[in-house]
This record gives sequence, C-alpha cells and structure tokens, in this order.
Amino acid sequence: MITILVTGGKGQLASCIKEVANGQKELYFIYVDYDELDITKEDEVQRFFIGKDINFCVNCAAYTAVDKAESEAATAKKINVDGARYLAEACKKHKAKLIQISTDFVFNGKQSVPYKEDMAVNPLGVYGSTKLEGEVVIANVLKEHFIIRTSWLYSKYGHNFMKTMLRLGQERNTLNVVYDQVGTPTYGIDLARVLINIIQKDTDKYGTYHYSNEGVASWYDFAKAIFDIQKSNCQVFPVGTVAYPTPAERPFFSVMDKAKIKDQLGIEIPYWRDSLKKCLQNK
Repeated sequence: MITILVTGGKGQLASCIKEVANGQKELYFIYVDYDELDITKEDEVQRFFIGKDINFCVNCAAYTAVDKAESEAATAKKINVDGARYLAEACKKHKAKLIQISTDFVFNGKQSVPYKEDMAVNPLGVYGSTKLEGEVVIANVLKEHFIIRTSWLYSKYGHNFMKTMLRLGQERNTLNVVYDQVGTPTYGIDLARVLINIIQKDTDKYGTYHYSNEGVASWYDFAKAIFDIQKSNCQVFPVGTVAYPTPAERPFFSVMDKAKIKDQLGIEIPYWRDSLKKCLQNK
C-alpha cells in the first residue's frame, strides 16, 4: 500500500485526483485542506507526518490569486514558499517523495518558442515569483522531488476559466476575450492521471517537468471552443490585453515544451480540444 498525502484537499486539482484515484486499491490517500493542516506552520507540518508512513506528498495547496498576490505578497510567500519548504523538510525527515505543482508563470512569456524546463526563468509578478522561490527551496532541501509546471488548469471542479465562460455564456449574448495571450489549456483530470502515474511508477527520475495538454491556443480560442462544443449562441469577440488592465502583468506566451515528461516518464498527452470535449461531456 502506498500512502499519499494531498494538500489543498478541497481544491480543483485535489478533486480531480479523487476522481481519478477512485478504485485504486493499492493507493491510500489522505486529503487535507488548510483547516486540517496549515502548511505555513512548521510545527504543525512536522507533527502531521508522525506515525502516518507517508510515501508521497502531492502539494496542491497554493496561493493562486494572481492579481490579489500583488497586494498580498506576504501571504502568497507564506503559502507558496514557506509552506513548500516545511513540506519538503517533513518529506526529507520521514523519507517521503514530494510532488510540487508549479506554474508557467515562472516565465515572462517574452519568447516565441515553447519553454523547456532548463530555460531562464523570469516571473512578471508576485504569484510567479513565489511559486519559483518555492521550486528553488524544494530542490535545495529534498532530492526526491518532482516539480510539475502546468498552465491554464480547468475542470468541472473549483473556479476556472471554463466554468466562468459557461456561466457568462448563459448570462450574456456576447463576450470579449483576450486573443494575444497564448498558451495551452490543461484538463485537471489529465494532470491528475499523470500525478498518479508518477506515483505508481515510483521512478527516481526526479526534477522539474512541464505538463499541459498538447497544442496551442489563445484565451479567445479556448472560449470559442467551449461555446462551439456546447453549441452556445453566445458570440465571442477577440480583444487585446490592453482592453483589460490588471494589477498583475500576464505572460503573452506560455506554451511549454513537454518533450522531457514524454521521453523520461513515458507520459502520453492528449490534444487540448479533445480533452475539453471530454470535460464538457462529463461536467
């Protein structure tokens, strides 16, 4: 039996893990949210690991409010940096492996070729900076780690772009959506399968990996696909980022190169639109 601690247990990705893990008898999951385990409290983290024989920790807990982070930098750092450090230290002490979920926001989005794991990082805002600092802390503390950078996560759970578009599409006849920010949507269920695959393989190919679905889209393309698949009458119009000023600057290009995770871990990756269809059919 493999015991897996999942932090951020009520969030979107943890909910996807629950769905995918249903029926996996050789895996025992412990899901905790901040009310059960506050990862920003070192003593609490250390105590929680005692006597549980945890083999893997999947850290889905994060401060992800990109714009709010600009005015709440200390809180973002406590969760994304200190929390990551305390989990890594507990994993090291109790001989567990850590899977850290990170983000495309560690890059500034100013190049035009897909980002590889070893390319220069240069986050534009507090959210990306704290997630990057969390990566560095983990790598310095614990050899037995996997950092999975992902992008544009969506599913039927939690708050995400797809669910926002579906809601707005019922409320309005037209929508303006940004067309000049480009990346790749990631279906949470697909990412959850990858995480469970890594756990089951129990590989020692530690390090940083990129995972999103295959293909490239703008936020406008993503929205258009949602409404096309849903056969919605809501019309979507492309607008530039300048039409929607935000406290945090967004990367214009967030496409990540996934060759490493495919080659080293044998992961097969579905095309983003195919996964979107599956999600909308099962929502």
